[in-house]
Amino acid sequence: MVDPLSVSAVTGVLGAMSASVATEAGKAVYESFGGVVRRAFGREVAAPRGAKERAELAALIVQRVRQEPEQARALAQWMGAAGASGGSFGQGAPALLPPSVRFFNDRTKQLAALRREAERKPDGRVRIAALVGPELIGTTALAIHFGHREIERFPDGQLYADLRGGSLGSSPEPTVILRYFLSRLGVPQAQIPLALEDRIDLYRTLLADRRLLVVLDHAQSAGQIQPLITTAPGVFIVVISRRRLTGLDAVPIEVGPLPERDAKRLLIDLAGKQAVAAARATLPSVLARCAGSPFALRAAAQHLTTALPLPTGGPAAADPVRTVIEDRYREFDPQLAAFYRRNALRPWPSISAAGAAAAAGVPHAQAVRMLAELTELGLLEEASAGRYRYRPAARKHAEEEALRTQGAAAGAAATAAQVERYLQFAVRADYKALPRRWHVGPLFEQLGQGPYQDEGEALAALGKELGNLLEAVRAAEELGDPDTVCQLVEALWAWQLKVGHVDVLLPALRAGARAAGRLRHLDPRMVARMHTQLAHGLMESQLYEEAETQLRAAAEAARATGRLLGQATAVESLGLLRLRQWRFQAALSCFDEAGQVLDQIAEDDPDAVDLPRARALLQRHRGRARRGLGDLAPAEELLTGALAFFRSGAGGEQYNAARTLTDLAETRLLAGRPAEALTLIDEAAVILSKEQAQTHLVDLEALRRRCREAQR
Repeated sequence: MVDPLSVSAVTGVLGAMSASVATEAGKAVYESFGGVVRRAFGREVAAPRGAKERAELAALIVQRVRQEPEQARALAQWMGAAGASGGSFGQGAPALLPPSVRFFNDRTKQLAALRREAERKPDGRVRIAALVGPELIGTTALAIHFGHREIERFPDGQLYADLRGGSLGSSPEPTVILRYFLSRLGVPQAQIPLALEDRIDLYRTLLADRRLLVVLDHAQSAGQIQPLITTAPGVFIVVISRRRLTGLDAVPIEVGPLPERDAKRLLIDLAGKQAVAAARATLPSVLARCAGSPFALRAAAQHLTTALPLPTGGPAAADPVRTVIEDRYREFDPQLAAFYRRNALRPWPSISAAGAAAAAGVPHAQAVRMLAELTELGLLEEASAGRYRYRPAARKHAEEEALRTQGAAAGAAATAAQVERYLQFAVRADYKALPRRWHVGPLFEQLGQGPYQDEGEALAALGKELGNLLEAVRAAEELGDPDTVCQLVEALWAWQLKVGHVDVLLPALRAGARAAGRLRHLDPRMVARMHTQLAHGLMESQLYEEAETQLRAAAEAARATGRLLGQATAVESLGLLRLRQWRFQAALSCFDEAGQVLDQIAEDDPDAVDLPRARALLQRHRGRARRGLGDLAPAEELLTGALAFFRSGAGGEQYNAARTLTDLAETRLLAGRPAEALTLIDEAAVILSKEQAQTHLVDLEALRRRCREAQR
């Protein structure tokens, strides 16, 4: 049992709940605890932001509980549930290194330098080495080979992250990499902190006593990797980059071309002694063309007896990697060459056979074969099962060839067509994943729902394509198409609401708000939606002041439409922000104001058909605010009314029914009726299981534990 009178324990609970507010269920937990705090102090207490404010609030809570022992039981329920759900996480032993190459030659000096830094006596400095070398020279292979060779040195696992980005500014942010690492270290997604500083603290805490290797591949800057660095004595960090990173305090290890002796040895390993001996006449020119590049040598091993001329001009003259790529491209038949070019117009993070087939205009089965062939040739690499991505040098070449053969205008048109395909996919999947929400734009009605069995399957489909959808947003913005940017972002709402991961979505949400500024004279409804959607993302990131600015922009856009429903939604969203801040009276005032706006909608208004749902949502939110104020009887009445609508044929929204059931269970628990709350929790769990809302189920289980604690 966690001690409810321990400042550190209460701080831990606040941190765990703060981490969970990226999900709908987590928001309810956080709001409810705000109500507990308000009742304990008898006044409004602002929700803490950041580690410092949480520690300060924890100290005040413990002091208050010691003065008022009757408050201890309510706090103990929360502590017991949080302790049971999060006390033992972080026990994972990740094994994230990719497979090593079959044949590895030379690099003796570099391996020795890596071992020296890894074995260095702990002295408070970071154990870190930086492998520096041009693309495909073997820096990644060297780090991976070292990691597998020295695996016994790192019994607690290996972390690996590819930090490359495709488009300008698209490299993963440190907060995204930290979430990935924390999840692989055993931290449940619902308990990964939102704030970067909190993720850094947890990451370093988990690594403090571990013997572990961290490989950071394709690093772009020292700032990108600084949050991933730890002074833990058992952790060794290997950074891989094409150039030395200014400001990075690491042992530099240059990785250059293979010496001729080792280049010959690699050719023998790859092609065999007899083949190399038979190619004695052409071997000097082969070695000259390859210039010590392992990538070029692997390609040359297949054509040792062919005496190709040395390149004399252009990018290939000084770049053996480019030479190989151009050699292979010249051997393509016209259809494979076109396939290679058309799929390289954007740095799509994961190309599927279906997407590649649509982009190139070939049958699906042919796209499967072509992707496999390009991967076999080393121009693509497998990103995940059945999905591929270009090696950067190959994509650069393919894009240049596409622009050379078809021109910039045709390339932009092809990119726009690919973006449109992703938009149509996203609209149909989002529509199925969250069918009852208010959709902006005509595409939802035009395209209808996607061919998915249920909402959970549609949500999973969105997740598989999320990286490509975010790249599509960037592409649409670069193409100067704000309407498509907004439609793409609007079609991410189901994922944002049900899954979260706002750290990944936030750049796209900001792009939507920027695009909305250009659409101001075209569609104020979309302008309001973009500002509102960004505001919700900012709330989940605890950037409350910026969120409020966006909500006020949404309200202004809603007023410009003259549509009362949009105005009510903007005021309602401001109330949701107040809930997040534990300002329950202000939240209730916002919800009351939104209700008054809804009351002005006439029966012949086009939005009148949506009034019952809008009122049910407001009823639920009023119930949440009343619960935060401690008015449990009115709260229960409001929530019961909202639940009746969502359960009814008129409402028929299982997801909102489950959310309201959870709110009602929380309210009945606070009213001292845990058995009734458990019945509601069971019903909500059945619905959420069908929806594959795993994060919600984790938070629901914590509520279940609090109920059982109250029954003791």
